[in-house]
Amino acid sequence: MGATFLVCHGAWSAGWAWKKMHPLMAASGHRLVTPTYTGLGERAHLANPSIDLETHIEDVLNVIRYEDLRDIVLVGHSYGGMVATGVADRARDRIVKLIYVDAFVPADGQSLLDLNEVARPRMQELKNSGDGWRVPPNPTPPDTSPADLEWLSTRRVHMPIKCFETGLRLRGGALTLPRSYIYATRITPADTFGPFAKQAKSDPAWRYYEIDASHSPNVTAPEALMTLLTKIAAEPAR
Repeated sequence: MGATFLVCHGAWSAGWAWKKMHPLMAASGHRLVTPTYTGLGERAHLANPSIDLETHIEDVLNVIRYEDLRDIVLVGHSYGGMVATGVADRARDRIVKLIYVDAFVPADGQSLLDLNEVARPRMQELKNSGDGWRVPPNPTPPDTSPADLEWLSTRRVHMPIKCFETGLRLRGGALTLPRSYIYATRITPADTFGPFAKQAKSDPAWRYYEIDASHSPNVTAPEALMTLLTKIAAEPAR
């Protein structure tokens, strides 16, 4: 029987960004669920200054609740690592594995900007130069194809900055779910996710993998990502 993969997508993005993964998952007998957070993608009309990390955690928890999802392989990509950690904390009985794909891995009380202090001044500047409560998308990696670049750039939208400023609050203590980290090795100069990869690689509680791709392998290397995700899903829990 196939696995149920539930994706917590990255910033400025939405469920649509995982479009290439759906036929691959279906062909492998798996179910892929890719909800969109409030204020992004097809829900962009709901954007408002009050949206924060907690809003997006609740978005995904409601999908679990109303779709009655169980035995979930939870995937967090980029900013989605913040969301996935909160979801895993509050839905521990529904999740069997947690996979971070080039993602932030927060501890209790940490915000994304706590984990990426270098970005804080730029984020504040972008917010203040715009409407005062959201920031435009980061550039896409240079190895993104022209067709994908057009596809992405016409759909990505500004992100409420409170999502980056809100600290995660764990309610159930430390997470003990089986966890894996997939590090995209075609890094940008900042190497934002290198510290999380290094920590996972050196911690026996984690499984660590690398993928020859830039930051969004769901766009630039879907087949390679599919191979890794199915491999991790099939591995016995430690």
